[in-house]
Amino acid sequence: MMNQVTTEKVRWTTSDIELLSQDEGKRYEIIDGELFVTRSPHWNHQRTIDNICLELNLWSRTSGLGEARSTPGIIFSDVDNVEPDVVWISKEKLITFLDDSGHLTGAPELVIEVLSPGKLNERRDKEAKLKLYSSQGVQEYWIVSWQLKTVEVYRRENLQLKLIATLFNNDQLTSALLPNFECEITRFFI
Repeated sequence: MMNQVTTEKVRWTTSDIELLSQDEGKRYEIIDGELFVTRSPHWNHQRTIDNICLELNLWSRTSGLGEARSTPGIIFSDVDNVEPDVVWISKEKLITFLDDSGHLTGAPELVIEVLSPGKLNERRDKEAKLKLYSSQGVQEYWIVSWQLKTVEVYRRENLQLKLIATLFNNDQLTSALLPNFECEITRFFI
C-alpha cells in the first residue's frame, strides 16, 4: 500500500486574518490565498509613508478630487486582503468602494508600497502585489525605496501595470491621474 502525500496548498481567507489580528506589531495580508506576515516597519519606512501621504493630500486639498490614506485595508475578495502603505482614491470611487467597516472593497486609482528590507518583502511588492493590483484595475502603482531613494512608476497599459519609469532623488514625479501634481522625489525622503 502506497502512502499518498497531499500537496494541496492551504488557502487563507479574510476570516482567518480576523482570528490572527490580535497580535500587535504584525501586519497580515492575503494575496491569492497566501498569507504574508510582516513586522512593524523601520522608522524611515514610516516617515516615507507619511511624507508621500502629506504631498498627495496637500495636492488633494487644492484639487478637491480625492484623498490619500496610509495603510488602508483593501478587501478585494475573501482571498485577497491587503494593506498597502498609501493609496490615493477619487471621491467617486471612495463613495462606491468604502464599506461599513471602513475598508475599501475595490481598487483605488493609485497604490504605493514602500519597500521593507529583505528579498521576500521585495518579491511580495514587486511580484505578488503587482499582479494583484494589475488584475484589480489599479491605474498606477509606485514602489518606493527609502534606502535607495527611488520610485518605480507602473502605469496601466493594455489592461496591465507596466514599469514606465524609475525616478531618482532629484527627479520630478508627475501623474496623469493627478492633474498638475508635481513633486520632487527628494520630498518623500526628508
